[in-house]
Amino acid sequence: MEHELHDKLDELMRGPYPLYARAQAAEGLLRVPELDAWLVARDADVREVLRRPLEFSSANALRPDVLPSPAALEVLAGGFGGRPVVVTSDGERHQRLRAPLVRALSPARVAAAAPYARERAAALVDGFAEDGRVELMSAYAMRLPGDVIGRIVGLDPADVPLVVHGGHRAEQLLFRPLPEAEQIAAAEDVVAMQHVLDRCARDRYVRPREDLATEIVASVAEPGQGELPPDGRHEAVAHLQNLLIAGHLTTTALIGTTVLHLLSHRDQWELLRERPDLIPAAVEEAARYDGALQGFRRVTTRPVALAGTELPAGAELFVAFGAANRDALRHPRPDTFDITRDAPARHLAFGFGAHACVGAQLAREQLRITVEELTRRLPGLRLAEGHPVTMRPTMIHRSPEELHLTWPVAQGRYTLPGTALPGASSCGTVTNT
Repeated sequence: MEHELHDKLDELMRGPYPLYARAQAAEGLLRVPELDAWLVARDADVREVLRRPLEFSSANALRPDVLPSPAALEVLAGGFGGRPVVVTSDGERHQRLRAPLVRALSPARVAAAAPYARERAAALVDGFAEDGRVELMSAYAMRLPGDVIGRIVGLDPADVPLVVHGGHRAEQLLFRPLPEAEQIAAAEDVVAMQHVLDRCARDRYVRPREDLATEIVASVAEPGQGELPPDGRHEAVAHLQNLLIAGHLTTTALIGTTVLHLLSHRDQWELLRERPDLIPAAVEEAARYDGALQGFRRVTTRPVALAGTELPAGAELFVAFGAANRDALRHPRPDTFDITRDAPARHLAFGFGAHACVGAQLAREQLRITVEELTRRLPGLRLAEGHPVTMRPTMIHRSPEELHLTWPVAQGRYTLPGTALPGASSCGTVTNT
């Protein structure tokens, strides 16, 4: 029975849009057994929930789809974290935890990180440009965001691959059914990531720098105690882990879906080649059309009515940003992918209200850089034949599992005069972002 439920949940997550349409047409809210939640699917209802955080709490925002086995939980007990983080907090605690992230991911900080992001994007494309084909998720999409957020946080570049891998393993452990041996292996990878983050946090406590790790450590523990206290270590690791996972997994997914839909709608790709000024609008349309973050859970703190449905205290909701972005009352022709759409940024792909994504500008910057690089360097880019695209079964980081692309080889051998970008530099631990 449990296996059958997971199969139904996988099918729903790989293709949620028919369910969204059914929920939008229903009177009131639709109860979805596979999600064990009421589905909030209309734009106006989603916005109402996000405007009322005192009644619709974020405490269950990251409720796992799968409970790890006792053996995997025992491995996780040897790590760090386990504390509330910004995405699962409400009220004053949420404001306190969010403040250093807002400062560290300010427009000025993002602008300062952009040259490095461009440099890394160019270097990654250099790595496959002459091959004529690539699996983009592994060769590019899973690498650029980790490098960029790792630099902003202040990680040693040598630690970034392990941290990125640990983030993917944490997602698998909590949201995918795995055999026990694989659960244990995933838990070990997560703990290895946490020890790297703990080492970074302890270092920043005694040797503060101009980076995000220092800001997070300062927000959880007062300096002057010799070493970072145990509670501060756990809290700092929890926040760093949450930030890093959100910072690279979401952008990785958005890169995949953006390139997928631009190439699946060939007229839009050709238009973008002719009019690169449309790249920012194309990024917004891709995020609206098939967002990486399909939604978050909420739980009611008291009896409340929503969309004509009476909900008791403790009712579980799935607040579907992806559904709201296909609501015809907000977006005319919602199922049409159109990069010339009016008011493209009115979507909810990056959330809304108190919990709106603090890293939205950083994600947008990396998406713009990616599309600029690919349209300029590889204008003949196409989806490779014989490699059907399968979407990952997730509502949190929706993206292609693999994205095989091809192009005429000669295109990768040059860049236009005056537009060559520098290759990757070998950086020590970053002190300025």
